[in-house]
Amino acid sequence: MDRRFLMVLGVSLVFALVVTSIFYQMTTSAGPKKAEVTDLSDMVVAARPLPVGMTVKADDVKVVKVAKNAFPKGAYSKPEDVLDRPVVSNILHDEPILEGRLAQRGSGFGLSPIIPVGMRAVTLRVNDVVGVAGFVVPGMRVDVLITGQPPGSAARVTRTVLQNILVLSAGATMQTDPSGKPVNAPNVTLLVTPPQAEMLTLAGNEGRIQLVLRNAGDQGVESTAGLTTTSLYGAHARAGAEQRSSLGEFDTEQPRPRPRPAAPPVIAPPPLPPPAPAVDQIVVIRGTERKVETVSSKKTDDFGRIQ
Repeated sequence: MDRRFLMVLGVSLVFALVVTSIFYQMTTSAGPKKAEVTDLSDMVVAARPLPVGMTVKADDVKVVKVAKNAFPKGAYSKPEDVLDRPVVSNILHDEPILEGRLAQRGSGFGLSPIIPVGMRAVTLRVNDVVGVAGFVVPGMRVDVLITGQPPGSAARVTRTVLQNILVLSAGATMQTDPSGKPVNAPNVTLLVTPPQAEMLTLAGNEGRIQLVLRNAGDQGVESTAGLTTTSLYGAHARAGAEQRSSLGEFDTEQPRPRPRPAAPPVIAPPPLPPPAPAVDQIVVIRGTERKVETVSSKKTDDFGRIQ
């Protein structure tokens, strides 16, 4: 074999080894370095799911180690900072407990901590129909309708009094059913303003309340004039009213005015008696005796007849 060929082959192999070594060192130095986790911090997380309304206890939280650069804003590093504070937003298992998920210590329990300042919680007694067969659950939005008879009117009216109202709880439950099944509850609690609370209380005493479900993404407020029984039945209601009027029955849509009582008859006073006839008196004195005699003013003739 030719020496020159062997020399060229050997130089080529050496050159290939050198190039491979240099490339390996370059790729190794440019690759990701193993992160050195030396700067850690304590963080309080939920040891189990924490629903709205519950108060955090020691068994509900735990402390884990996280890198300081991964520590969330508003998180806590000491368990005593979150104990005995009500939960106002659902916290999942192993989720960091943030400041916005808890109410202040001593702010109450149940619904009280989740009621914003200036708002009120009003509870309405409902049945399966009013509660939309159990589908009115916490977090949904509803409209409130009232059906009743306005003062001075014989017709019943249905009117939308409140729209886009948040449901706080269904019965004593402030959470939706995990399986999505309807929850039948004897009452529903709504989040309203103080004037709206007065309106709901009056509506519940004066008429019948009905809840209407709406899409949570629908924030619009519709302007409605209400509906009367006459408008609902249309021509049928007018025909029935005319028939009742022809039969002399009372018209429920247009009540007849009540007749006013007749004035008592004026009784003329009795005539005055005629004045007594004038009489003439004569005083007769005989000695010490004084006597008054009455003489008729009518004259008589010689035969005793009155002239």
